[in-house]
Amino acid sequence: MTQDRLASFGARLSIDLGALCDNWRSLKARLRSGECAAVVKADAYGLGAAQVAPALYRAGCRQFFVAHLNEGIALRPLIPDDAELHVLHGAHPGAEGEFVRHGLRPVLNSLPQVHAWQALAAKLGRRLPAILQVDTGMARLGLAPEAFSQLAATSGGLAGIDLKYLMSHLVSAEDPQSPVNRRQLTGFRAALAQLPGVSASLANSSGVFLGGDYHFDLARPGAALYGVAPVAGQANPMRQVIRLQGKVLQTRSIAAGTSVGYAHSWTASRASRIATVAVGYADGYLRSLSNRGVAHCDGIALPLIGNISMDTLMVDITDLPEGRIDEGDFLDLADPLNGVDAIAAQAGTIGYEILTSLGRRYARDYQGAAAG
Repeated sequence: MTQDRLASFGARLSIDLGALCDNWRSLKARLRSGECAAVVKADAYGLGAAQVAPALYRAGCRQFFVAHLNEGIALRPLIPDDAELHVLHGAHPGAEGEFVRHGLRPVLNSLPQVHAWQALAAKLGRRLPAILQVDTGMARLGLAPEAFSQLAATSGGLAGIDLKYLMSHLVSAEDPQSPVNRRQLTGFRAALAQLPGVSASLANSSGVFLGGDYHFDLARPGAALYGVAPVAGQANPMRQVIRLQGKVLQTRSIAAGTSVGYAHSWTASRASRIATVAVGYADGYLRSLSNRGVAHCDGIALPLIGNISMDTLMVDITDLPEGRIDEGDFLDLADPLNGVDAIAAQAGTIGYEILTSLGRRYARDYQGAAAG
């Protein structure tokens, strides 16, 4: 990224595609069996599906998942034809033809979706590929066990469907001790037994770490690809993918007793130096980080002070050497010292929300994995 281009932005978001691809390889290497897909929904968790998916394809990934049909339509031309692109929400009524037109595969989540997909197959005179989802405990998407059993037992219940996988989604995989994991595995195996010979997909990012019993024929990691810790309470084995640097707009010295920002939620207990940085909640830097988040410079943690506003935040830079930071310099707001999960803990949320909240006003700089 040229300095001239960077000068027009208030912050820089660096996305390390090499680290992301290493994360995919690491997850793939943990699998006892089957393929490793990549979930690139929500614009690749906010990091740019148009850059992320091709990089993962170059790394060897051939199975991709998005949530919405429009995400699939946008992504399909950007990855080669031998990559399979699945849509988790399935085909909405009347949209079935779009899947065929764009070479997309629906995840069928309900009997109406199954029947509509079969009707299109009959109209076209050929079997159409799809994934079928059975609900094993999430109560969100997928056929309830009773409806699934009825479908599986019905002669011709899946006629016209080229069933690629039976899938389900884990509820508490980030907690290896949760008894829900084993209950879901048992329920999934019971469903799979009703469709002999069908390939299966159960593990999400955290499910990969539950062991080979959960791996089956296709794992579907998402957040771990982007650096989110897959197992709660354990060291994060994934590489950090993002670095967020905010530009300093102004520095000033204030006396002890001076209050800062909207509602004066922070007051200096000593003579202090503060920096105003061009990042705010309009950039997806959550307001809940007010008086809780940290920035870094030269490895020194610097507290965010006062309420984060729409376009700016303030940082206490008193502990930095005088003159180290000036207007136009950058402070790190997310980096290996303050990763996605740490920021999420400071904000009282999860790493997924931090990533997907990242705004569009940052200068985005893609690095590694033949980025470009």
